[in-house]
Amino acid sequence: MIRILLNGVLGRMGEAVNSAVSLKEDVEIALGVDPAYSEDRAFPFPVYSSLQQVPEDADFDVIVDFSRFSAVPELLKFAVSAGKPLVLCTTGLTPEILSLVDEASKNIGIFRSANMSVGIYVLTKLAKEAAAMLGGDFDIEIVEKHHNNKLDAPSGTALAIADSINDTLGGSLEYVFDRHDRLQKRDKKELGISSVRGGNIVGDHEVIYAGRNEVIELSHRAQSREVFADGAVRAALFMAGRPAGKYSMEDLFK
Repeated sequence: MIRILLNGVLGRMGEAVNSAVSLKEDVEIALGVDPAYSEDRAFPFPVYSSLQQVPEDADFDVIVDFSRFSAVPELLKFAVSAGKPLVLCTTGLTPEILSLVDEASKNIGIFRSANMSVGIYVLTKLAKEAAAMLGGDFDIEIVEKHHNNKLDAPSGTALAIADSINDTLGGSLEYVFDRHDRLQKRDKKELGISSVRGGNIVGDHEVIYAGRNEVIELSHRAQSREVFADGAVRAALFMAGRPAGKYSMEDLFK
């Protein structure tokens, strides 16, 4: 039985992970952490309002994090101190925080993906293959849509897809996020990335390859947050007992 410390247990994704775990027999939530916790909330496992309150002898195998980017530095220190692998699902990480992730991965295993959905992993693979086949003959645009509470734009997933496409094409593309002040034709080396924020859209991503007489579209639509929770639990099972280093969806599917 794999035991999870769930950081961000009271958030929407924390609730989704808790629900996903309840459907499995080989994994359980050992304890939760959330700064919004109050004792009037009942859980079948201990919950703490901070990582500092977690007992030193707490019994867990892996940490799953769905919190806020600003909380990640403290989380990394805790994970390294505890010597436990980490599934880092929080997005919007700054270059400074990513540097801390790299440093922490020298001591513990860290699984990080811009999107925990298996479908997004497949979409990214297909986008790379399409870019390799279509080359510079098609204009490439990425459109991502999310709920009106999402803080970062464009999404980390959209940027990860763009990076995969750009790497495939030798890093020759320029990312363009806004064209309202560009009174000029679209350059062939542009890769446009557009963001939509509204309602309770869970997460839509579309990659458009626009040619002279035809258009190819690859898209993924998350119908509920459960797809991300399922991916996180799958990653937790994969990471339990892993040595130090950085891991990704690519490693999971190997």
